Amino acid sequence: MRRVLVVDDEESLRLVLRTLLRRHGYEVEVATNGEDALVLVESFGPDFVITDVRMPKLSGLELLSTLRAKGSEATVIVMSAFGNFELALEAMRAGAYDYVQKPFKPEEVVLALKKAEEREALRRENRALREELRRESQFESILAKSASMQSLFRTITKVADYKTTVLVTGESGVGKELIARAIHQRSGRRGGPFVAVNCGAIPENLLESELFGHRKGAFTDAIADRRGLFEEASGGTLFLDEIGELPLALQVKLLRVLEDEKIRRLGDTRDVQVDVRIVTATHRDVAAETKAGRFREDLYYRLNVLHLHVPPLRDRREDIPLLIEHFVARNNARLGTALRGLDSEARRLLFEYGWPGNVRELENTIERAMVLAEGELIGVADLPDRVREARDPVQMQLASGELSVKKTVRVIEEILIRRALQKTKGNRTRAAELLEISHRALLYKLKDYQVTDL
Repeated sequence: MRRVLVVDDEESLRLVLRTLLRRHGYEVEVATNGEDALVLVESFGPDFVITDVRMPKLSGLELLSTLRAKGSEATVIVMSAFGNFELALEAMRAGAYDYVQKPFKPEEVVLALKKAEEREALRRENRALREELRRESQFESILAKSASMQSLFRTITKVADYKTTVLVTGESGVGKELIARAIHQRSGRRGGPFVAVNCGAIPENLLESELFGHRKGAFTDAIADRRGLFEEASGGTLFLDEIGELPLALQVKLLRVLEDEKIRRLGDTRDVQVDVRIVTATHRDVAAETKAGRFREDLYYRLNVLHLHVPPLRDRREDIPLLIEHFVARNNARLGTALRGLDSEARRLLFEYGWPGNVRELENTIERAMVLAEGELIGVADLPDRVREARDPVQMQLASGELSVKKTVRVIEEILIRRALQKTKGNRTRAAELLEISHRALLYKLKDYQVTDL
């Protein structure tokens, strides 16, 4: 039975609505003001709240904003007396589903509730479909449905149980550490530790001690024995991020560990056996660094037994809507907000932007926009200048550092196809005419670019 909470300071109206709605099969509770309503929401758990706009103690608008701030999913319908139309509109902008104007006929309230029920059923169905899509697109803690990432996931599944070294490459922000964690979680070592260290973030004079440990008295500040990260990771996985920053002297020692599976603490005279799976990552071109003499060739080949390249976000734009939805949901839970997503123009800008900072930049952009947003949807005004101003596809590609004519043409072509479909409301025949290509060519390109939703 669907639950309805009626909130109004007029006793006669509360009695009429309670009788009417119970007759139509609803379970009903009533409250005289917004403060009492908040208490009942906690105990009663209504599916729908029908509230007057003007009330003592806590108005309908204040009740609505409080419910949204608390994360309540109850659908709110507001009641407004003649002359309060502006207040009703303000409530709608704040997240109310519908309004009825006093005085109203009984069937008007029932009709508003039935419409709300239909919408809720559709929203539940959509949530279920999105959750199914999320399950299909989630690999450990990584969300992606693009063909390139799905191929990467299949490779990880195949090699995870082998102890062979893995080199993960990709631009900054693509999620190289998430790939390393996925390798660990899919392996038989998942019960062991996963230890991550950024080789470029630790001063050179401390890095050796950090990796291999030291004995008491090995240097001035060595006041006690200390295990290094290789020993901490024994039985699990050690992730060496930004391996291209590793000094040449330590490259020699790392090569020895990979060959002998033994480490020696600073100041010690004996070796310690370790059982560690090594996964490394870098945004640098290590092959070029090797040719330039800044990275040992023998170590490069030892680390690059299995090479996994994570494509930049601009090359897998079909993952952007999925990531946006994920970041909005996560920030709603973390920040206590109740945003429903982005409006169509903001979504288009995020899709077309070049994302030089990749997934990390998208995540930070969504969080910033959610903090600034005033309504239920993120708008263009909530986005940073760099996104709002980067509307020219060619300039976006150049800004991202991509100079390939072939890739730039693909980006522009996909954007034009999406805009044509948006303009024709999904009419593919008309869109093909606007694009001046055949209908068959459009269908082929839709499949090629994996354009399924707009």
